[in-house]
Amino acid sequence: MQAESFFSDHVKKALTNDPPGEWMPAVPKACIPLHSGYPDPALVPDKELKEAAARLLDEERDLPLHYMGSPRTAVLKKQIQERLAIRGIHCRDDELLVTSGACQAIDLAARVFLDEQTAAAVEAPVYMEALEIFKNYTPHIMSIPTDQEGLQTETLAFMLEERKRKGLLLPRLLYTIPAFQNPAGTVMSAKRRTRLLQLAETYDFLILEDDAYGELGFTDIPPPLKAMDQNGRVLYAGSLSKVIAPGMRIGWIAGDAAFITALSWLKKDLGHPFSQAVTAVYLEQTNVEKRLTALREAYQSKRDVLLAASARYLPESASWHVPEGGYFVWVKAPGADTSAMLARALSHGVSYVPGKYFFLHQEDGAEYLRLSFSYAGKAAIKEGVQKLGRLLENGM
Repeated sequence: MQAESFFSDHVKKALTNDPPGEWMPAVPKACIPLHSGYPDPALVPDKELKEAAARLLDEERDLPLHYMGSPRTAVLKKQIQERLAIRGIHCRDDELLVTSGACQAIDLAARVFLDEQTAAAVEAPVYMEALEIFKNYTPHIMSIPTDQEGLQTETLAFMLEERKRKGLLLPRLLYTIPAFQNPAGTVMSAKRRTRLLQLAETYDFLILEDDAYGELGFTDIPPPLKAMDQNGRVLYAGSLSKVIAPGMRIGWIAGDAAFITALSWLKKDLGHPFSQAVTAVYLEQTNVEKRLTALREAYQSKRDVLLAASARYLPESASWHVPEGGYFVWVKAPGADTSAMLARALSHGVSYVPGKYFFLHQEDGAEYLRLSFSYAGKAAIKEGVQKLGRLLENGM
């Protein structure tokens, strides 16, 4: 039997893309995990989540374990709405869909809005898992350069006008992480946010705003695009993965009610009602603002360790942006092939993510690597950067 003969044309084409997770091979257990986008284990509230689960089952017995789940799933939705309101985003029940993490929200948006006859636009560099998702739905992807102020909106305007003049597909959906971008750590300026919204109106496309790191800022930043949106052009994806824990798989997407209806239709009941109910109880008994303050202080301190180590151990030719939030430092190492170097790095006990996986055109990322300060301890961060420095000095 030829299994492939049963696949739809859509799946056959999707399977020609790089396999999911291709960007990171098996990492030896002893490696210092500077590739990891996970939260610091010491900051995961495992004890509090255990207490929340116990309280939920004590109060509701078997109810949260059934298909329809606990009434607290509706409570969680209200709690998310309250958190969004703090950031200037006000949405009704029919304008918000709870998802299994932000990645499900991104995938649902791609399924609803993209096909082989439509185009998407992404940043360069771009969150690699989002890029993998979009490649599954359309071969037509525009790559928009970024700089220290985020997506280059005037370059985007030029590209859009050129495509319009030539009769090429214009994007239906543009994906961006305007706050502490993954991997670059940059923040889109207020001026560019305003300009991007203008371009969406002029060229008739939607914006998918991924705000996974928006609450982990060490300084004040402009409001989310969704908070500035007056015409329903922005779909806003977020999650509690960085605030609580990624394994809870709690995310959401907010947008126009008609869009949310379509997204809900495809999502069906593919959620985690028990996890949602536990999260609702956790939020009921947690001072979230106090927790966020602790997270920001911890990650800023770890960022400073990584930056100091980079300044001390990386080659003088290397450069990086200083992120004011999030999890990552984006390093440029001129003359290096960071993908080819990865195997040697792993054998020397340190991991990172090669830059090529963050670009539609992978050759554009050959000299870049993403380092994470979120997961490893401070001493390990310093040691890992020192190991990388030696490898880069020897390989450049």
